[in-house]
Amino acid sequence: MSTSSIDEIVDGCLAVRIRLIGRALTGLYDGALAGHGLTIAQVNLLAALGKTGPCRPSRLGEVLQLERSTVSRNLTLLLKHGWIEALSSDAKGMREVALTPAGKAKVESVMPEWRKAQRKAAELLGATGVDAVHAIASGLGYAPGA
Repeated sequence: MSTSSIDEIVDGCLAVRIRLIGRALTGLYDGALAGHGLTIAQVNLLAALGKTGPCRPSRLGEVLQLERSTVSRNLTLLLKHGWIEALSSDAKGMREVALTPAGKAKVESVMPEWRKAQRKAAELLGATGVDAVHAIASGLGYAPGA
C-alpha cells in the first residue's frame, strides 16, 4: 500500500518537528527568564553584542540569523531599559550599538535561571540531540563573535 502525500508529510516532515522543538525550547527558556523581564531572544542579543563588541544592528542579525524587524524591535526595548546604547544613529535608526555595563549586569543576573533552562533543554534533547544541534548550527554558519 502506498503512502499518500498527506501521510508522508504528517508522518515525516522535519520542518514541523524542528518548529515544535524550537517552540518548546523557547517556551522553556522564556518561562525561566520571565521574572527578569527578558526573553531568550533578547538575552541572546545581549550576549551576541557582548561577544562581538560595538557593531551595526545588521551585524547582530547576521550572527543570530534574525530578520531586521526582529532585531530592531528587540534593540529598541533593550535601549529603553539601558542595557544597550546607541553609539550612533540617524533618521533611519540605530547605526551602531554597544552593550552597557547595565546590560552586562543584566546578563549576569539571568545566569542561574538560564543555566536551569539549559539543563532542562539538554535533558529534553539528550546528549545526542545536543551534539546534533551544535553540529547543525555550526554547519549553518553560526559563529558567535566572528
